[in-house]
Amino acid sequence: MTDRPRSLVWKDDRPWRKRVSIAEWFFLVIGLIAVDAYIWVNTSTQLDQAYQDWSFDQTLRGLKPSLRGFVSDEIAWLAGAREKVEKPEPSQPLKAIPEERPPSPEELLGRLRIPRLNVMAMVREGADADTLRRAVGHIPGTALPGRMGNIGLAGHRDTFFRALRNIKKNDNIDFETEQGTFRYVVDSTKIVSPRDVNVLAASGGKTLTLVTCYPFYYVGSAPRRFIVRATEAEPGPRPQSADEARSRSPG
Repeated sequence: MTDRPRSLVWKDDRPWRKRVSIAEWFFLVIGLIAVDAYIWVNTSTQLDQAYQDWSFDQTLRGLKPSLRGFVSDEIAWLAGAREKVEKPEPSQPLKAIPEERPPSPEELLGRLRIPRLNVMAMVREGADADTLRRAVGHIPGTALPGRMGNIGLAGHRDTFFRALRNIKKNDNIDFETEQGTFRYVVDSTKIVSPRDVNVLAASGGKTLTLVTCYPFYYVGSAPRRFIVRATEAEPGPRPQSADEARSRSPG
């Protein structure tokens, strides 16, 4: 009896199929973990921003914020039990700028707004990874609103500062604090090396510098920095308008 041709001999491919199946399940699990992590990070950031925003408004009203109050406030609004409360016009004179002191790490300093770009983000002290995940960070050692010098604020290009790619000269930037709202007008933008720390140098006036990574759509650690420079438009804090009060209602 003659042997069958070698090309026609049946080979058991079950071990190969098993390896492929294991690889498919492995990459599926890795993909699900990555998606879950992305959803968790983004959801926790948005919830944290919502609470900080509400808490800041409560502080401006002279009320003491609490997590319980925030939850009950939002549940009542979602249930339609009440309308969002507008922040009232300030009836008392604005408080004087406090004596100079370095802010505590992660201390809430205020709220940053760029009206034309619909940007709104809370500002905390610090530029470490944890602070920048939760808010825009005030770069330690730079000036504070109402004081002479250059205020340095840093934010991630894929979260709070994503819209900076469309910022233009003469755009308004509002920095809201407990002492009032400080308005800045954009003078210029430029792209620099991460080592160019001169962009944060103290100025002879009252300026604001926004820093984020560049290019905006770069995958991985971006090699350059996008800088926005603005100058204070009005001497000192200004009270809010009725339109601003409506736009700042909680939620």
